[in-house]
Amino acid sequence: MIGITLGYSDWFLSKTPINLLVCTGLFFWIYPMNSKRKILIFFLFFCIGMLAEWLGVNFGVLFGSYDYGNNLGYKVDGVPLFIGINWALLTFVTAEISRKVMTNFWATATLGAFLMVFLDFFMEQNAPDFDFWSFGDHVPLKNYITWFALAFVLQVVFLKSDIQGNKNLAIHLYVAQLVFFAYFTFMPIP
Repeated sequence: MIGITLGYSDWFLSKTPINLLVCTGLFFWIYPMNSKRKILIFFLFFCIGMLAEWLGVNFGVLFGSYDYGNNLGYKVDGVPLFIGINWALLTFVTAEISRKVMTNFWATATLGAFLMVFLDFFMEQNAPDFDFWSFGDHVPLKNYITWFALAFVLQVVFLKSDIQGNKNLAIHLYVAQLVFFAYFTFMPIP
């Protein structure tokens, strides 16, 4: 945030894949994939995220018509691999946070989906400036509706799988992303 605010946005934003790799590495280190179930669920969420984004980028369905920029790293048919990883990681993280706050299954799944969409709202405000992705003139409402619906399904699958993880890491990873994107929503890139 400091480097971008001081005017070095091109240098820092081009290093986004390194930042995402470090976050993913920390996630796997502190939230170990030590069971077949965790690995399978993470991979399933990665695939669902990649498929949903591929449909959006290539056919304009689900989220609307948009394109990915160059600052998220290697792409498969127009979709950065880190986007699939981020869908999985965010589902795990928001489910852990929700489980810490709620006890009712459906309320937990709903809060987890809401947390995902809440973060997406702030990401959408900055994505074009960061050369992450762009919808063009404005982000369509169906983006948020579809995000919530897909996030809710992933939350339900996660909660039904009864995977346990690191709640402290979940909170830190979520808050770090939220603070970053919220900061630049209110303090545009110089």
